[in-house]
Amino acid sequence: MNTSVVDGAAKVLTDPTAYADDDRLHAALRHLRERNPVAWVNHPPYRPFWAITKHADIVAIERDNDLFISAPRPVLTPSGPEDLMKAAQDAGTGMRTLVQMDGAHHRKMRAIGADWFRPAAMRDLTAQVNQLARRFVDKMRDIGPECDFVTDIAVGFPLYVILSLLGLPESDFPLMHELTQEMFGRDDTGHQRGHGAADTLEVMEDFLNYFATLTASRREKPTGDIASAIANGRIDGEPLSDMDTASYYVLVAAAGHDTTKDAISGGLRALIENPSELQRLTQNLTLMPTAVEEMIRWSTPVKEFMRTATADTVVRGVDINEGDAVYLAYVSGNRDEEVFDRPFRFDVGRNPNRHLSFGQGVHFCLGAALARMEISSLYRELLPRLVSIELAGKPELAATTFVGGLKHLPIRYSLV
Repeated sequence: MNTSVVDGAAKVLTDPTAYADDDRLHAALRHLRERNPVAWVNHPPYRPFWAITKHADIVAIERDNDLFISAPRPVLTPSGPEDLMKAAQDAGTGMRTLVQMDGAHHRKMRAIGADWFRPAAMRDLTAQVNQLARRFVDKMRDIGPECDFVTDIAVGFPLYVILSLLGLPESDFPLMHELTQEMFGRDDTGHQRGHGAADTLEVMEDFLNYFATLTASRREKPTGDIASAIANGRIDGEPLSDMDTASYYVLVAAAGHDTTKDAISGGLRALIENPSELQRLTQNLTLMPTAVEEMIRWSTPVKEFMRTATADTVVRGVDINEGDAVYLAYVSGNRDEEVFDRPFRFDVGRNPNRHLSFGQGVHFCLGAALARMEISSLYRELLPRLVSIELAGKPELAATTFVGGLKHLPIRYSLV
């Protein structure tokens, strides 16, 4: 293997607590971009990988989906849970979502749900999403003058949208939220079910068992929702396996609301901490499209994905061998000084904004249009009704190495 200076700054990428400390995280990532943009990281319990921190390199790797594939290591996971999940997949009992697939199979699986997230479908959903936005802003008004914006508002709104799309009963929404927190929050003491690999697998099994029941129901009696489309989806004329069906549900239900929650809450924090930008947006709602993209860039809910090289190659002068894993540091790419003017300034009018938060290439986020619409809808409802707003305590970020954002955002406000 080509030698590269082992940079201590790169170890923050394997430390979940670093993502709960913006100053520490961004200082390390800035150092890597400047001094060691392709850094070798060997920090157990994670298997070694190359940390890719420059925007251009991340884009190039994601777009070359033959040279760099998702399997067998799509996200950073400690070696113990990684081995258990791989063994379960090999036995046909483990979850395998779109983010773990490549090639023709990925394209065919993605197509099953794609129509539900196209712009035309989003237009049909606008009235329903706007109604839910009013419902949650009304709730915010009613529970004021203080609330925890994350737990009281930002969690519930996208959760209701995506689970309504799936056709799940409202009585099951709390369970879906709890399982999602446990799945994405395995590194955070406030969210994790337990500390061992077996606990992680148990969460997956609970998800899969719930959706196995849903699959059987929708196959027996389709109801015209996205759950029915997934349950009755076919590839090359054959129905999806029960495992692939359940895995599809998990991706839509969990990723479809948790990442949007992070962007919504991270966006509000940025507006509060940048009152001139809050005023600018409130006075000119035509800036909402660029403001939404800036909230997504600023919060970067998905911190990373990983790829594996299928052949020897070179990235920024560094030899990458066949079988090596590369870590795509979206948080770093979204603050790359070569791409973004004053990247540490929150700018609701930023244009262009080539952020990486939805990924690139064939794995571009399936639900990007829905997430944009949800964020826009909530803030179009909230800002004209907002009289005043300020922090009522210290914001708290979740510890993570994959998906995450604010756990708590205490605010004091007045709404009409």
